[in-house]
Amino acid sequence: MREQSPLAGRTVKVHPVVPYENLQEGVEYRVEDWWINVYGKSWTQADGNPAAMIYAIRMAKGGLPFGDDVLYGKCGYLGYLVHISEIEEGVAV
Repeated sequence: MREQSPLAGRTVKVHPVVPYENLQEGVEYRVEDWWINVYGKSWTQADGNPAAMIYAIRMAKGGLPFGDDVLYGKCGYLGYLVHISEIEEGVAV
């Protein structure tokens, strides 16, 4: 576990390195917290979790940094993992 993300509970704009379904450029993303705080362990240990698998694919395709600096949040009703670098800085909606 880690300290709660300062973005937890906020809605921000996302600029995904590799877009996926609802996770498109400029979409509003409601941040819950760091993935590790939401799930209880690293996304790399979330066997079979769809959000973690989609993030792994996006990371491999787009060259996102490997590690646990990933947030869990929702676009609409679907949950996604987003690397902190994909959040538009200073923009909360």
